[in-house]
Amino acid sequence: MTGDAPSHSPSELARPVSLRQITSRPYEIEANEAERAALARRFAIVAISRLVAGVTLDRQGDRVAVQGTLTADILQPCAVSGEEFPVHIEERIALRFVPEGSIHPSLQEGDEIEIELDEGDLDEIEYAGETFDLGEAIAQTLALGIDPYAEGPNADAVRAKAGIK
Repeated sequence: MTGDAPSHSPSELARPVSLRQITSRPYEIEANEAERAALARRFAIVAISRLVAGVTLDRQGDRVAVQGTLTADILQPCAVSGEEFPVHIEERIALRFVPEGSIHPSLQEGDEIEIELDEGDLDEIEYAGETFDLGEAIAQTLALGIDPYAEGPNADAVRAKAGIK
């Protein structure tokens, strides 16, 4: 998630947060039915029956650290058989919102860099102005948690039938 926000707009799970309104209370984001359907289309899965994230925000000047957990129940196609099967996802959320231009201020367009993150480093997402979209960060976390090559319970049988070992 390091770098610019995705080009599509607005997010299917838009949850703008103003820097001025950040408190120490935990935030819970739960996607409604329409948001879950839109995210399922975006991530090319069959359905999302549940998507909930609980996070805390820690503001450090114009930077905001986000820590928490995402829980989701999805229905996705098996990578081998195409058969739909349920998957439960739990992902740790650990990221930081930073002002636009602060990740690599000296880079010019077209420059390439290699970044190595240590275990304690947080992914950084740039924002512009006084607000950032916490919901889009949750959506991106879900996307990272979906295994595009997940195999359903009948994958081995389909391979055997096709003569694939």
